[in-house]
Amino acid sequence: MEGDECGRFPPEPSEGKSQRGSVASSVTRAQDVLVYLVGDSAVHLCVEGVGCVSVQELGHSVREALHIPDSAMDVFAFWLCSPLLELQLKPKHQPYKLCRQWQDLLYRFTEASEEDISQDEPSLQYRRNVFYPKSKELQIEDEGVLRLLYDEARVNILAGRFPCDPETWMGLGALSFALELGIGLDDQKATAALREKKLISFLPVHVSGGGGGLFSTLRGKGGRQAGLEHNLLEEYRKISTSGSTPLEPTQRLRQYLSTCHSLPYYGCAFFSGEIDKPAQGILYRAGRKAVNVGISLEGVYVIDVKEKHVLLGLRFSELSWDHSYPEGEGDSHILWLEFDGEEAGTPVNKLLKIYSKQAELMSGLIEFCVELRSAAEGGTTTETDGAVGPSHQPAGQAGGSGGEGNGRRGKLRRQNSVVCSRVHTLNTISYVDNGKEIKRLKPKRAASFFTRQAQPPTYSAVQMELIYYDYVQYHPLRRMQHSWETKQHRALYCLKGGRS
Repeated sequence: MEGDECGRFPPEPSEGKSQRGSVASSVTRAQDVLVYLVGDSAVHLCVEGVGCVSVQELGHSVREALHIPDSAMDVFAFWLCSPLLELQLKPKHQPYKLCRQWQDLLYRFTEASEEDISQDEPSLQYRRNVFYPKSKELQIEDEGVLRLLYDEARVNILAGRFPCDPETWMGLGALSFALELGIGLDDQKATAALREKKLISFLPVHVSGGGGGLFSTLRGKGGRQAGLEHNLLEEYRKISTSGSTPLEPTQRLRQYLSTCHSLPYYGCAFFSGEIDKPAQGILYRAGRKAVNVGISLEGVYVIDVKEKHVLLGLRFSELSWDHSYPEGEGDSHILWLEFDGEEAGTPVNKLLKIYSKQAELMSGLIEFCVELRSAAEGGTTTETDGAVGPSHQPAGQAGGSGGEGNGRRGKLRRQNSVVCSRVHTLNTISYVDNGKEIKRLKPKRAASFFTRQAQPPTYSAVQMELIYYDYVQYHPLRRMQHSWETKQHRALYCLKGGRS
């Protein structure tokens, strides 16, 4: 994510080890620079001394080219992006120098092969700033700024990066159709326009079948494709006939963004990782599942890459976190998330391990977001209240106020919506506090094949170092919202090397 807020970049390699060009050769020359927008367009700049130009200096030129008012200067940020890694840059960063370090960054923060790293090339993009509060977006009046935000949100919806329920992506697709083609088209013209543009232009690729090859193409000629077209046109008709006065384009753009704001991971920076699958079968075989980890001003969200739904969504008041480095060869960087849950009606603490070389970046971003939250809560007026306040609680999570009175964080609700957490599908480490010591809660085993009799759950103490702390001192898992325990100590176990 954001440069040295999430771990310092490695130093530049020496000239003897690098075959990349020298910055000095680009200090005085004027060179063409392409700054890409999230859509297919780009801003073409001619920059003097591109080797030393900073993000702050580039920002002025880009805003001038896009006619973005100074009041919206904090809405967007510069990113270095490729299929392997995405990093938001700070105003002081120099993009050209970071591009020269790109391979070093890929070796440090990705699991990509040497061949993929050697062929990867980043692009400089102008995208939404992770630290810009959602509450301020809907106050924007400039249509050009709203259009840029809309374009980015639409790309994330279509790519499946923002999982959403059918009624949500169908409504958003109809809004996109209306924004692109206008309202009031009769059925014949609307149907012809939709078939010319294709469903993939308005619905997520995993729904429309646009990314599945020949099989999806053949399947798309069947009833499912026709059903999707019919439903999308029905939603479009509702938009066309609703209200006596047609909405202005800025109102439609706000309507689209407002719907996206209901998705808790809107505005997140995303990282790649893996989690343990629950063991299945008589051989107790397990594996790992690819996930995207979204982090924003609101919290942390773990999303199943394949199934396009949320596995775990936690507001900062509901979790603790830490990052552990690998102890030996073959070990992984791990981001630890601790949260409250239940096992057979027993309140437990749960630990989820996320394996990723980007764990250091994730931990740094979480820490920075927590600092922003703390600063906002300590001031008389806050810019991030709209992003993290209770009224903006993500769907599918219980309020934290109900659980803080008895010294526990709010528990997560499980629902059928793709936006809600699926804690029961996670392979977590669970602990129960019996008042004397913290014990690990072993998972229930299935009934014996021969006896088919349920076995009572058993408990065994975890052989780990017990660490007491208060919040003035160091503690292994960092609590982000701890008003309910400022006057007491709490015991946590520090897992050694990620082993349970």
